[in-house]
Amino acid sequence: MSQQWNIDASHSSIDFKVRHMAISTTKGSFNSFTANAQTDNGALKGLEATIDVNSITTNDEKRDGHLKSPDFFDVANHPSITIKSTNIEHVSGNEYKILADMTMRGVTKPVTFKAEVGQAIKDPWGMQRSAANITGKLNRKDWGLNWNMALELGGLMVSEEVTFDFDVEMVAQA
Repeated sequence: MSQQWNIDASHSSIDFKVRHMAISTTKGSFNSFTANAQTDNGALKGLEATIDVNSITTNDEKRDGHLKSPDFFDVANHPSITIKSTNIEHVSGNEYKILADMTMRGVTKPVTFKAEVGQAIKDPWGMQRSAANITGKLNRKDWGLNWNMALELGGLMVSEEVTFDFDVEMVAQA
């Protein structure tokens, strides 16, 4: 049986992290996003998400402003990031490999995510709910997020590798 699911954004998060000056990790989040998924007989079959880049927060207004600028996301010209699955492979148990197209800053590239999908339950209001943790890494330069500074002792101000962590709760459409 095929089922459509919508994200419960109030119980979900999209977080990322990068290495800063090759010595520490800086974390951030996107606070506004939409997503939906499709399952067939309980197996994940499709996933789409749209992230409002203007909702980025790293708990530092100056850094957030820089991330929104043309040096990074260029929010004025590219206000959203979209992710659309192209293939989903069941690995084992509740684990899946999601192949998707990610469009960021006007550039579309393939990405791979690992997903762990929870068992569906009925909530106290009679709705079916499920949750998933989706993780992946990408090289930000592949999407034109190129700004950086070389450090005097070697290394870069901001790593090119970005790790994403999506914790999502979904509600089945009636």
